Parts: sequence; C-alpha cells; structure tokens
Amino acid sequence: MVTTTASADAARFTAPGAWREGLRYGLLGLPLAFVALPLYVVLPNHYARSFGVPLAALGAVLLAARLFDAVLDPWIGRWIDRLFARSHRRVLGAGAVAALVLAFGLWGLLFPPPALRGEVVPLLAWAGVLMAVTYTAYSVASVAHQTWGTRLGGNEAQRSRISAWREGLALVGVLTAAVLPGTLGLGATVAAFAVLLALGWWAWSAAVVPTARGLTLGALAHQNTLAHPLRQPRFVRLLAVFVVNGTASAVPATLVLFFVQDRLQAPASVEPAFLATYFLCAALSLPLWVRLVPRLGLARCWLAGMALSVAVFIWAATLGAGDVTAFLVVCALSGVALGTDLALPSALLTGLMDELGERGQREGAYLGWWNFAAKLNLALAAGLALPLLGAFGYQPGARDPQALWTLTVAYCLLPCGLKLLAAGLLQVLVIRPAAPRAPLPDTLKALP
Repeated sequence: MVTTTASADAARFTAPGAWREGLRYGLLGLPLAFVALPLYVVLPNHYARSFGVPLAALGAVLLAARLFDAVLDPWIGRWIDRLFARSHRRVLGAGAVAALVLAFGLWGLLFPPPALRGEVVPLLAWAGVLMAVTYTAYSVASVAHQTWGTRLGGNEAQRSRISAWREGLALVGVLTAAVLPGTLGLGATVAAFAVLLALGWWAWSAAVVPTARGLTLGALAHQNTLAHPLRQPRFVRLLAVFVVNGTASAVPATLVLFFVQDRLQAPASVEPAFLATYFLCAALSLPLWVRLVPRLGLARCWLAGMALSVAVFIWAATLGAGDVTAFLVVCALSGVALGTDLALPSALLTGLMDELGERGQREGAYLGWWNFAAKLNLALAAGLALPLLGAFGYQPGARDPQALWTLTVAYCLLPCGLKLLAAGLLQVLVIRPAAPRAPLPDTLKALP
C-alpha cells in the first residue's frame, strides 16, 4: 500500500467545510469532462451517420489527430512545470487561453462549414486540423488542472478525496453532455459548455494554491525533465497497468453508440438514458470507493473495479435486440466499476511521486506521460477498432448476424480480455512489490 506524508494543502480537503475547497478546485473538471464526451464519443458517430464518412477513413483521421495530441502531452507537461516555477498565475493564464480555443474548436468540429459537408476529403481535412488544435487546447487545460491537484499531495485518503472531487464533478459534466445533445441539440450543448468552462476557470482561480517548492527555472532548464519519469521503474510499471486498463475502457467508449443502435436496436430516445445511467452510477460510486481506500488501499480497490467490469461485460455479450432494461443494468454496474478508474489511478500516481521526491518539482512531466498514455488508448481504440469492424463486415445500420457478432466481440469481449490482463499486471507489478515483507524470525536474524 502506498503511503505519503500528509500536507497542509491537502489537509484542507478533509477539514470542516472542505466541500468549498473541493468545489473550487474540482469544478473545472466538469466542463473538461463535458467536452470529452462530444470529442471522443459523439464525434465519430456524428461524422459517420450525419455526413456519411466511411469508417476506415474516419478511423485514420481520428488516429492521426489523437496521436498528434498524445505526442504533445509530455512536452505540455514539461511546459506546465516551467510555468509553475514562475508563478501559479501563469498556469491560470495558460488555462484561460486554452479554454477559449477549446470552446471555439468544439463549435467548429460539430458544425463544419456547409460547403464541406458533401465532400468527404475536404471535410476530413477540416476535422483533422481542427481536432489537432482542439485536442491540444484540451491537453493544456487538463494537464495544468491535474498538476495543480497533484501538487497538493497528502496521504492516501486525502489524495483520493482530491481526485474524487475532480472526477466526481467531471462525471456531472459527462452526465450533462450525455443528456443535452439528445434533448436540446448540439448548438445548446456547445453554448452550455462555454458557460460551464468560464465558471470552472473562475472557481479554479480561487482554489487552494499549492505551497511553492521544488526546482528553480534554472534547474529545470538543465535537467531532461521530459524523459526523467520514464527512468523511474515504478512509474513505468504503474503506467503499463494504466495503458492496458485504459485501452480496455476506450474500446467500448468508442463503440457504445454503434452497439446500442445496431445490436440492441434501441430507439434513439433512450440513448441519453444509457449514458446518464452509466455516468451517474460512476459518480455515486465515488464516495463508496473513497471509503474503502483506508481499508483495502488504492491498488486493491482498483483491482476490485476491474473484476466487476469484466463480469458485467461478459453479461453484456449475451444481450440482443430489445434488451433495453438489461442494458440499463449493465450501464449502472459498469458505471460503478468506472468509479475506480477515475479516482484511484491518479491518486496512486500522486503517492508515487511523493515517494520518489518529485512532488512540487516535476508533476507536469509525469502527468504529461500519463495523459499521453490515456490519449494513446483513445487513439488506438478509434484508429484500430473502427477499421477492423469494417474489415470484418460491420457497417453502421447492419443487421446481419455475423456483422452484429463482430460488433459484440469488439464491444464486450475484447475489453474483458484487456481488463483481465490489466488486473494481472496490477497484481504483479504494483500490489505484490508494494506488499510489506514479513520480518525474519529471530533464529534467522542470528545467522551470520
């Protein structure tokens, strides 16, 4: 189990009235998660169905744009460290600029110029360039916000609370984004996002400022902070678990609307209910997981979430046309499992940086690689899953049993295999090495 020294900054999240501090810091997580749903889930389905873009071509563009975004994240993290070395106000300024770019970028992606909508190549070129810009702005805001929370430090319970505030409010954002497009339309969705983004930044500007510590600008300039995290074996082991587990989650996130519309053949009116149930249950599960952390530890709680996810998706593979109620239960249980993925890995990372003596110094560098892994998962999920589905005979609107079985394997069973692999890696690479060793018997201690 990972333990760290509690800090005065983090202690404010467990003191009386802590909800105010949690809200100030975590509120920006709401619009950042709000925009993630349109960018990573709605956008592929929107371009395929509304504009008739072929899945193979769409997958290639998504893969290229997301890989570009992922590669930039370590550099963005290093840059955020340098901004923190100057002043926290510079970090807030970078977040404000990124927020403006993000709002305009989302509008342009969802509402491309009418002249481009009938032409596949120009439309994909527009989407690819705008995605690269929008994803970059999203990365700047996300890494800056996560680094801020990581610098607060604290023990396991405090770190899980800080992460839970950010991720819990993020789930509120996802719930809002899941409901708005189907009820008020994409235009109202973008307008609501802009307002929430402004409120989130304003609250963040009043949040607890991490205690100044760490490297000076001169020291940062002479150290290869970009590659430094990858030289830490414990970080690489944790990152490996995060990558495999994240890929297991990214595949169904990319394919969920296809599964609902073609495998379940559910009416469009219930699609918001599926997404809302999933994210609402994830949000409601966070206090449960946070309460379990002092008893089981962060890593074992995460392992329990993986096991629950596997059981639920095996059941989902048995569903077919009309199984709307059963899939709502699947969404609820998999949402509970999602709670561990949201709050616990980042808390494990914070504790690891504390143990390595990196807190207040290179959080941005570590989080840059961490977000690189998360973006790589999403890129591979879209860039590989969509073309493979097309190659094996599935196209949107398919009713052929073989095509639908291919969709079921990709949506349900492939993630199960990846989750099992992630669980094994977590046990071998993280939990077992961290377990305290039993003391030697006195008779052995006496041996020469």
